[in-house]
Amino acid sequence: MFRSPARVFAALNAVRPPDQASPVLGKAVVLGGSVAGLLAARVLADHAESVVVIDRDDLDVRGGRPGVPQGTQLHALLPGGFLQFERLCPGFREQALAQGAVEAPPAARRNYLDGRLKVVVPDDADSLTASRPLLEDLIRQHVLRLPNVKAVTARATGLVFDGAVTSGVRYDVGGVPGVESGDLVVDAMGRSSRLSEWLEQAGWERPVTRRMTVNLNYATALFRRRETNPELALVLALHSPAMSSDVAGAAFFAVEDGRWMAMMAGYGEHRPGRTPADFVRRLREQFPPEFGEVAGNELLGDVRTYRHADSRRREFHALRRLPAGLVSVGDAVASFNPVYGQGMTAAALHAACLSTYLRSGPDLGLPARRFFALQKVVVDAAWSMSTSADLALPHVDGPYPRGYRLSNWVSRQIIAATTTDVTIARRFNEVVSMRTHPRSLATPGVVLGALRANRRAR
Repeated sequence: MFRSPARVFAALNAVRPPDQASPVLGKAVVLGGSVAGLLAARVLADHAESVVVIDRDDLDVRGGRPGVPQGTQLHALLPGGFLQFERLCPGFREQALAQGAVEAPPAARRNYLDGRLKVVVPDDADSLTASRPLLEDLIRQHVLRLPNVKAVTARATGLVFDGAVTSGVRYDVGGVPGVESGDLVVDAMGRSSRLSEWLEQAGWERPVTRRMTVNLNYATALFRRRETNPELALVLALHSPAMSSDVAGAAFFAVEDGRWMAMMAGYGEHRPGRTPADFVRRLREQFPPEFGEVAGNELLGDVRTYRHADSRRREFHALRRLPAGLVSVGDAVASFNPVYGQGMTAAALHAACLSTYLRSGPDLGLPARRFFALQKVVVDAAWSMSTSADLALPHVDGPYPRGYRLSNWVSRQIIAATTTDVTIARRFNEVVSMRTHPRSLATPGVVLGALRANRRAR
């Protein structure tokens, strides 16, 4: 085991698929064809003789899945996640571009805080902008082409146990029950995962679920894009909690099919515009000029809204009694405030945890505690970043971690410095994109550098 969370995080970011398959199990069953489930299936294909993905949606159908109600909203693929996607699915970048995704190098990205333009970081990693359905389709096509992976359209209804070992999954197809046996079961059923209930019903412990209520409301709309290769592919504008505004932030991306995808977010009773007129008005009046330019284009379709009540994490790592042959990934373990764009990248790092675990030659007759220990490092990092920012919101009242006041003050100094100091901005971006552990910011050098930058700015 690595000696520190920062080293674990660095090692997970460096994980690559093995040069050749090395099966350590017979059959693996993945519950859920989400991004997290597909990436888990991709990893399992290198270590299992066969992989079965069970999802209630037909995974052979392209486009947004009914089981992803937030799929129509704007999704960010952080540079860290982009690198992981390319490793797991070679050629991902070229395939995405061929289907209309747009390159977003550093010069094509712009970031505002309270109306103030942040510095451009010249050597930051490249990224892509596209809709979630396109990104998910590409991963699905790559995974389901693998000879030892197949998809089954069914509704998972429970687990099968052989003593202390998970031995399969119960499912239902049009009212007809069935069982899919497996040596390893992966829960990728998302925020609404029923795994906790299934464990409890079978006499196992139910994992503790931690929640932080955020009451986020967000809305997304599509606009016609005339430029084939726009100068700006991604623009983000955030309002700090201290700024008086009924909208917390907005963003727009260039996506496939010659469209702009624009999103606004607000908290509590502050809801982004649901009508086209209100949505366009807010983009023009409350955000930098680039947003008004996008809003001046033809609106395509309706404004789509979604509500995210809370961030939550299920603490499988803390269970004293846990059946063998069972792991959980993606939002089924932890889902965060979506304005930080961590979801798909966290799912990719969970896949890296699974790869590391399986390469260690584990005894599948024992609980997968090494996997959950690795995953905890990823979840802790993402949770600390998102919840520390959420705790600064006026309507969020905890729970506050020990030392929150000091850490919040330090965070505000670092974030303020990112608008003027390239070095601080680069370090901050590496953490936000989940390529580096948050502890890399909690050093005297970074904090003093931020204080000096803010003093110069004043």
